[in-house]
Amino acid sequence: MSSKLTIPPLKSVPKKKRGSRKLLTLLVVFFISVFAYLFFQSPLAKISLIEINGNEVATSGQIGQAAGVVIGDSYFKVKSNKLAARVEMVGAVKTASVVKKFPGQIIITITEYSKAAYRIGANGQPEAILADGTPHLLNNKTFPSNRPILTGWDEGNTEWKHLCSVLAAIPDEQLSDVSEIKPYPNVFEDRIKLYTRSRFEVITRISLLQEKLLNLPYYTSEFKKKNGTTGVLWLLDQDRGIPFELQASPVTS
Repeated sequence: MSSKLTIPPLKSVPKKKRGSRKLLTLLVVFFISVFAYLFFQSPLAKISLIEINGNEVATSGQIGQAAGVVIGDSYFKVKSNKLAARVEMVGAVKTASVVKKFPGQIIITITEYSKAAYRIGANGQPEAILADGTPHLLNNKTFPSNRPILTGWDEGNTEWKHLCSVLAAIPDEQLSDVSEIKPYPNVFEDRIKLYTRSRFEVITRISLLQEKLLNLPYYTSEFKKKNGTTGVLWLLDQDRGIPFELQASPVTS
């Protein structure tokens, strides 16, 4: 006699309701939105520090104003390239780079145009003169000793920008003995007179300045050896020197 095996039917798994899945999705989105809102309102999403480096002529106030951001602004709204472009509009600034460091730090690094010389401005304040001939007030209000002071010059002088561009290309060490430069034109409009810290007067031309400064230490030391004193050095197409006590009349060459 055969026996029949009865298999009970499998219970069907109840399908999850679509409504509960939608509700879960809505809850997740809601909590993410709340979290995002609270985060962007928190101090972590605000600028807490603006650091400016590399500026000597342009003031931090000028750079900060050009940057257009202040402590408390949104950190995430700052676009580094746009901020750098605004800072480069400041006259003394050649290039600017901006780095963002989370949380809340904005670091602005400045490269300025090369300094050519210094002068006393019309208001009696010390100014730095840049390679393009533009003057800028000095932050520390005192003259460093690494560049000469320009006296007797008018910015309308046709040789002004020429002199500034030439000086800016000369290293500090080659200008270390030069304390003052003033115009000294004759038939050559670019003729100048230099006063040195070693107590020489040097007559030369702007177009010859780089070449003559290279050998200035040699000229002054040899002159002292020969004459035992200082004097006037004429460093033009031909180089010669005259001790002060023997200089009876100005030389016009």
